[in-house]
This record gives sequence, structure tokens and C-alpha cells, in this order.
Amino acid sequence: MSLQNDAQPAAAEYIPFDDFSAGLPQGRFRIIVNPTLAAPFVSHRTHAAALALALIGPGIAAALVGYPGWGGLLIAAGIVLRWGIKKQAPRILLHLASRVPSIYEQATEHGVMEVRRA
Repeated sequence: MSLQNDAQPAAAEYIPFDDFSAGLPQGRFRIIVNPTLAAPFVSHRTHAAALALALIGPGIAAALVGYPGWGGLLIAAGIVLRWGIKKQAPRILLHLASRVPSIYEQATEHGVMEVRRA
């Protein structure tokens, strides 16, 4: 008798980007997004950290120079941007992956997103 490890799931079938982008609107696929991996992946791909710093830095400078209202708005915008990316990462990832082949390939290759036939 041979012992088999049933705990390991079978490898997911590879679905090309063209099939994915054509079949997604018709509901031909089941998408599984790992939320813990999606947030850093989307943040990296959208350059959210750099954009948030580009808002927060001048906001701090404006507040120190004497424009606390404008500075506070810029700081708040940077914080809300980062928070929004983190909260909506799975939706943003699905949107980007359905339109950009390189993002689809990277997300499926690195286990951030899994695509199965419905």
C-alpha cells in the first residue's frame, strides 16, 4: 500500500490571458484572491507608497510653513490613499489583471490570484 498526501490540492490549470479576459465577463471563471498578498502586490504595482509620500511630504512642509489647512488635506489624502488601496486591493487586482497581461501573469504566478474554470 502506498500512502498519498490528500492534503495537497491539485495544481490549478493554467488559463491564458486572452481566454481569461474574454471569459471573465461571461462568468466562465472562478477567481480566488489571497487578500494578504493582494494588498502589497497592488500597492507595489500602482506605486501607491510613492504617491502617498508625494502627498504627505509636501503636506508636512505646507503645515510647517504656515498653511496647516492645505497641509492637513494633503496628509489626509496620502493616508486615505494608502488605506483605500489596502481595503480595495482584491477588486483593484481583478480590474488590473483583466486588462494588463503582465499583471495577470505575475499575480497568477506568485499565488496572489488563482483562476479556475467555473
